[in-house]
Amino acid sequence: KVNKFVVRVSLRVCFNKMENIRAFLSTAFVFLVFELCLVCCDITDGNAEHLKREHSLMKPYQGVGSSPTSQWDFSGSTLVTSSYVRLTPDERSKQGSIWNTVPCYLKDWEMHVQFKVHGSGKKNLHGDGIAIWYTKDRLHPGPVFGNQDQFFGLAIFLDTFRNDLHGMDRSFPYISAMVNNGSVSYDHGKDGRSSELGGCSAEIRNREHDTYLAIRYSKGRLTVMVDVEDKNEWKECIDIGGVRLPTGYFFGASAATGDLSDNHDIISMKLYQLMVEHTLEEENLDWTKIEPSVSLLKSPKDNIDDPTGNFRGTPLTGWKVFLLLLCALLGIVVCAVVGAVVFQKRQERNKRFY
Repeated sequence: KVNKFVVRVSLRVCFNKMENIRAFLSTAFVFLVFELCLVCCDITDGNAEHLKREHSLMKPYQGVGSSPTSQWDFSGSTLVTSSYVRLTPDERSKQGSIWNTVPCYLKDWEMHVQFKVHGSGKKNLHGDGIAIWYTKDRLHPGPVFGNQDQFFGLAIFLDTFRNDLHGMDRSFPYISAMVNNGSVSYDHGKDGRSSELGGCSAEIRNREHDTYLAIRYSKGRLTVMVDVEDKNEWKECIDIGGVRLPTGYFFGASAATGDLSDNHDIISMKLYQLMVEHTLEEENLDWTKIEPSVSLLKSPKDNIDDPTGNFRGTPLTGWKVFLLLLCALLGIVVCAVVGAVVFQKRQERNKRFY
């Protein structure tokens, strides 16, 4: 009777342990799903964010023009059609731009740009590229992809022509970012290397499918993603923290051609507000008085991609975090199973002992 009682108690303890393990695994699974949802929400898709129409340029491009009620204005060689906004035609020595007339006072935002760069020029015989701007001034033509130099704010350059023949460690077209407080000049001869925050190579020219660029600024972090492979997924290009941008600046796009040319088209520019909580100190700050700046722990040159296409100095992306969480959960499951097996073996030995 004593042996039977001990066996029953041992079985009950074993079942209780198994129930605890099952509950633990269920909790771990729920945690993984929750983390996956957070990761997916962080991926740039534009579905969960709030579209701000006053800062967005979309077909059929109503509200574009020079009237007092227009939300977008253009200059230079820009041609507005019902299907696209052509900043430059495939002709030499052209400049064009289009600018939002409404200043943006969002602290956290994300801009999705659908664009198309195409022309009759053969490989390496085309140029110069497109720039996406968030700057203090607008409609100031100049030498930097059709806009002024020594600007205040943020610029994302889609450079299609290599000027620096010594910089063979990267392929073109090349996408890069620059933050300026009005004191730095863009060095065309060096393809902006001395002032870039980071960049990546991307085949954006003469693609038969749609090509997209996403620019996210949130809590001092600048992230640039591209979708140019017709895979309906974003690929990280630039991700850097310590970026300070004020509110009250203008969004715009410009392009330029030189001795070589291309059609530079903007199909749409959609701005989304990101719902992000800020500290009370941040909320009370006058964001219009912030000076554009970047706090770097290393030289901007260290952020460029290497010849193999691998990115250096970039933090974990959403999918990398997900894979790490998945591996961690699998490790937990394995440990739990091994522990259950060991526990069961020990109980069997205890039964034989009694």
